[in-house]
Amino acid sequence: MFERVAFLTQVSVSNAGVEFGASKIFGGITFTVGRGDRWGILGRNGSGKTTLFRLITGTHQPTEGIVTRQPGLRFGLLEQHRDFGGAKTVWEAGAGEFADLLALELSLAEQAHQLSQVGESATAQMMAKYDRDLERFDREGGYTFTPRVDAVLQGLGFDAEKARTQPLEQLSGGERGRLGLARQVVSAADVLLLDEPTNHLDLETTRWLEDYLRNTDKTVLLISHDRAFLANVVDHVLHLEGGSAVPYTGNYESFVVQREERRLSQRRAYEKQRKVIADEEDYIRRNIAGQNTKQAKGRRKRLNRTPRLSSPTAEEGSALGLRLDVSARGGDQVAIARGVTLGVEGRTLISDFSATIQRGDVVGFVGPNGSGKSTFLRALMGERELSTGELRIGGSVEASYYRQDMAQVPMDRTLYDVISDLRPQWERRMVQGHLARFGFSGDEAQRRADTLSGGERARVALAMMVLGRANFLLLDEPTNHLDIESVEALEDALAEYEGTILLVSHDRAMLEALTSRVWILHERHVTDFPGSFTEWEEQSREREHAAAVTAAEQESLRRVKEHKTTKRRETQGTENRTALREMRQRVETSEKEVAALEKKIVELTALLEDPELYTTREGTDKSLRAGKQLDEARRKLDKAIEKWTKVTEQAEQLSAM
Repeated sequence: MFERVAFLTQVSVSNAGVEFGASKIFGGITFTVGRGDRWGILGRNGSGKTTLFRLITGTHQPTEGIVTRQPGLRFGLLEQHRDFGGAKTVWEAGAGEFADLLALELSLAEQAHQLSQVGESATAQMMAKYDRDLERFDREGGYTFTPRVDAVLQGLGFDAEKARTQPLEQLSGGERGRLGLARQVVSAADVLLLDEPTNHLDLETTRWLEDYLRNTDKTVLLISHDRAFLANVVDHVLHLEGGSAVPYTGNYESFVVQREERRLSQRRAYEKQRKVIADEEDYIRRNIAGQNTKQAKGRRKRLNRTPRLSSPTAEEGSALGLRLDVSARGGDQVAIARGVTLGVEGRTLISDFSATIQRGDVVGFVGPNGSGKSTFLRALMGERELSTGELRIGGSVEASYYRQDMAQVPMDRTLYDVISDLRPQWERRMVQGHLARFGFSGDEAQRRADTLSGGERARVALAMMVLGRANFLLLDEPTNHLDIESVEALEDALAEYEGTILLVSHDRAMLEALTSRVWILHERHVTDFPGSFTEWEEQSREREHAAAVTAAEQESLRRVKEHKTTKRRETQGTENRTALREMRQRVETSEKEVAALEKKIVELTALLEDPELYTTREGTDKSLRAGKQLDEARRKLDKAIEKWTKVTEQAEQLSAM
């Protein structure tokens, strides 16, 4: 039994602690990671989550305690700073450690082209090299690896074909983040350590990653503030708080329940000890100089040695002190869009969009990254020009805009000055008190904003927004960089807010909790769904089904293409020309059948991906019928590909005779 447990245990952390100079990051952390576990590493910003990852991989050593790892264990660490080595193209960067196989595949394609050009003049050396390289490509998993890279890139929002030639330098910061994630997912690592993997993902790619992590046999440790993502993936939680960490077994919902039970138990023990201490101190005061002085001194000595329990509210108290008030009720029509067409650098992002946001609405605005949601918010604030149409904020409406890049925080000012500029009539203690509610106490108020981390800047941006007392909030990914406790505090404040909200977010838990309407941006068209995000997800289950079928279909077709690309050079004999010609006709017929079914799947998928389809009962019924047709087309495609593979192999055998 001991040997089996030892084999299943991949990482063991025992009483580990880390200090940097006089600063202690954490101490006394103990937990064990078993093969196939999926751990969520939670805690406030600055609690040491990233440092813990480095202890696990061995890049940092603990100041105290020990970290042991299974011999030969391979780690894949996704950090927030991406390094792609010497990769030149997107595909090469995504392939990571398997880039050599990519080079071999390209070499094979080039050799096959040369052999077809020279025909019967091909030398024995040319044929031998091609055979050796093809055998190596097959032996090292070229046929299985290449489709896997393509599938991962496709799942994370890249065009797998375009990625083969697209220069890496063309990618934006968000795209590089997704590519770094693809690189780790593809790797042969036994343990994946993912630091905020959903930061650059939209809703569709986040769901794809969830499915992958649920079904992989790799061990996963992930740092995330996305509660829905955690709920759908993890089966263990390590919560860093109070300078140490507590491991929990079970999913995220189980952790939330256990955490509250633990805090309640701590609070009861703390209150009980405080009462005992108060009683003892009262006895000592009354008897220290009297007849029972000896007993009083003994009690005082024992009391001084008693370890004091800390209040669990100390950790809770550092959460954001958020309350969002409005200074005026505002008009009934908060924002108006009429025939809005919006573009950037000649590319249309949104076409002919009309809608009105009414007072009290909470509108969730969702769509793929880079589709134009942030650009729309900037246009609504008057910072970008429209191609056509009208877009404006209503009368008596005061808007506050939380930018995704937090550019509203002036970098050349101290935090004290930032708040003082917004409230010049406030005394020093009031400015410092406001900053303290957002986690900046004492001397931290004199820090310049350009020295802050992403999470700290987010808290300053929220501290500024609170002072605006606006009746219309435009929020662009407000949960980015916030820890879970801060996200929960923000969600609670927004739930109690009496104004109107336009929320761009990929945080499904927040969208589910708050929204009364949903705008879905898809292929330059915005669908105005008259219901909550939860209702939208229920209506659009067929869209997810279509995406899954499409992914499977694309992978099958990629395998077909790989087989075509790397197959052996055909040589035609004289005796079997008639049979070969007939077989080639069968191959051509099979290819046409595959192409026709592929076209039908594309058409059905496009229909099912249109958000407008799900806004009416008739559309929902139509989606169910289309979903069944999609399943049938997929089954036929599987059989057609199987048939094509068989006749192609027969044709190759005849060619080689």
